[in-house]
Amino acid sequence: MQLYQNQNLKIYNSLTGEKDIFKPIHEGRVGMYVCGPTVYSNVHLGNVRTFMSFDVIYRYLLHLGYKVRYVRNITDVGHIVDDVDDGEDKIARIARIEKVEPMEIVQRYTVDFHEILQEFNLLPPSIEPTATGHMIEQIEIIKEILNKGYAYEANGSVYFNVVKFNNDFKYGKLSGRNLEDMIANTRTLDGQSDKLNPQDFALWKKAEPQHIMRWPSPWSDGFPGWHLECTAMSTKYLGETFDIHGGGMDLKFPHHECEIAQAEACNGHSPVNYWMHANMLTLNGKKMSKSTGNNILPREIFTGENPTLSKGFSSGVARFFMMQAHYRSILDFSNDAILAAEKGYQRFMEGLDLIEKIPSNNTSSIDILTWRQSCYDAMNDDFNTPILVAQLFEGIRYINLVNDGKETLTTEDINILKTTLTTFVFDVLGIKNEKQSSNNSDKLEGVVHMLIDMRNEARANKNWSLSDEIRDKLLALGIQLKDGKEGTGFTIN
Repeated sequence: MQLYQNQNLKIYNSLTGEKDIFKPIHEGRVGMYVCGPTVYSNVHLGNVRTFMSFDVIYRYLLHLGYKVRYVRNITDVGHIVDDVDDGEDKIARIARIEKVEPMEIVQRYTVDFHEILQEFNLLPPSIEPTATGHMIEQIEIIKEILNKGYAYEANGSVYFNVVKFNNDFKYGKLSGRNLEDMIANTRTLDGQSDKLNPQDFALWKKAEPQHIMRWPSPWSDGFPGWHLECTAMSTKYLGETFDIHGGGMDLKFPHHECEIAQAEACNGHSPVNYWMHANMLTLNGKKMSKSTGNNILPREIFTGENPTLSKGFSSGVARFFMMQAHYRSILDFSNDAILAAEKGYQRFMEGLDLIEKIPSNNTSSIDILTWRQSCYDAMNDDFNTPILVAQLFEGIRYINLVNDGKETLTTEDINILKTTLTTFVFDVLGIKNEKQSSNNSDKLEGVVHMLIDMRNEARANKNWSLSDEIRDKLLALGIQLKDGKEGTGFTIN
């Protein structure tokens, strides 16, 4: 059932500053691009919140019946952000310090990124391209911008001419900044002599002799500018104009502003219809910072090994905590807040268990269809997860009232109530049922023990081929048997 035809979804568009009715370019299909991580360190909890916000958006669009092409990139070139670094990108710097290849750093932290998001139950994107895998596309875009007259070469580097672009288009439309004001408040810094204007940003940077990550180009051996990769990859996989572009609030300027400028200079029109930005996560009312110690890593939530936490919390509880704030609102993480979220999570799971036992009646005293629509209304209002959570708690309240004999529901309405709750809790909000996961784990362990008993019997009968076959097939599934004096144990990888 394609529910999207009956739902009036509104999205807060950072470009217009209003909630706009969502109308995809192609009916029934959505193209969505989200800026991914720069893989030079472990993903932090603020990153997780941003990606989780867009995971919920992705899940809801899928639930409404849209075919979604979700593209989220991996930045595996550190770049020189805003051209104020010391000439060495972040990935190369870590590689030099650890005396390894830069791509070893990329691989390590890409794996960590995927493991963390999987733990938090995020769906993988449709396509996950890398910056280094799209050098040709980036170089071709630079050529086109040069041909259009909106860029210039200087000593092997290529810069985007912001002033000339602003004469024909509008630089600053996303962030609400005025170029004349930016110029008036700019102080000329040493080392920017190659630029015609201080606001100009790099499309291609000539690599210094010590720079490890470098590629050949018509202008020099070097590397692309930070903003260019997203323009190249988003347009390659989603087209010159696509539906949704998302990222953290901190990317609005300069990153997304420069993306718009590059695309308009190259193609002559705006690249994205709906710009979406997720807000930050704070810790105990303050900005997270490694230098001040006001910081928490995702895995520390699970172990509880952080001074902020009184104990460890499951990923389901942590995700439920994240859902209680709107993606455009600042969310403050604290021990008290996640303890409260744990209680709410347990109420959800207890209510879902209880719905299997409540009695049905010939009539309903609760308007379940109106309640169900209220759940859609919450998500249709710019993906308002805290309002949705409140409505889901109302559904749990209905279960308890019916169980106590204070309200009645027909069998059909009980099924609607159950389907709506499970759909929004598990499929849309993406919250894992930890109890179900535990039950599945117990079942798996039981099956493995049964196979171990069969293997022991085969060994006792000297049926070595069957014994080895059981061992090898379990190993292929990631289950390694370990024979010892006290019997056979196993580990699951």
